[in-house]
Amino acid sequence: MFPIRDHNPSGRRPVVTYALIAINVYVFLSTLHLYSDDRALLAYYADYALVPAFVSEGYGLSGLFTSMFLHGGWLHIAGNMLYLFIFGDNLEDKMGHVGFLLFYLSAGVAAGLVHYLAAPYSMVPTVGASGAIAGVMGGYLLLFPRARVDILLILIVIFKVIPVPAWIALAVWFVMQIFGGLGANPDEGGVAYWAHAGGFAAGVILTVPTFLKLGGVRFWSRTLGRPPHPEAIYQRSRIPAVRSARSGKR
Repeated sequence: MFPIRDHNPSGRRPVVTYALIAINVYVFLSTLHLYSDDRALLAYYADYALVPAFVSEGYGLSGLFTSMFLHGGWLHIAGNMLYLFIFGDNLEDKMGHVGFLLFYLSAGVAAGLVHYLAAPYSMVPTVGASGAIAGVMGGYLLLFPRARVDILLILIVIFKVIPVPAWIALAVWFVMQIFGGLGANPDEGGVAYWAHAGGFAAGVILTVPTFLKLGGVRFWSRTLGRPPHPEAIYQRSRIPAVRSARSGKR
């Protein structure tokens, strides 16, 4: 299950969100040729990815910043940009363009630091905007806990779109990162669960000033945790439920 859209239109054009998506896509496409050459890719990651062991040795700190603009494959960047597109515009609307950019970069660096603390001697390069985008999700949870988010639910051969409150979708995602982090060895690579969890927590904390500026708990009282404007309305999903012709087969 994963979010595909929300019902929370923004009040201004999210130019920073669009710019971040464009930069990430541009960097990914410009480095595609490296994926056919393992040595060239590793050399590139050594310069621009976050390698915790390098940081422990006193260099490679720039990877905390540059790594959030790199991705490891098509699904990696597609998933990250989808989440940024869904949740980023509303935070940019409330924080302003410059404020949102600083928030995004700060959440990404915080996520990288948490990942570093989880495995300070790991030689595995870490790339991806996931930590920064997790921060966006954490901030969204604080400001719009009851905004409706459409989830694409996939049960083997059944596809269904269901609307759920944002707090359910985002809280479930956060808990999954915690359990994933507890069950994984960050020294062995794979999903950077602690970067996700750390970015999410940082996003909540960094959004507190905006939350208080909007009125804090009074903002929730006025909006009941929903967006402070009419929700976007979509046509009912026409994704069909497709069942296997043979029982037990996929």
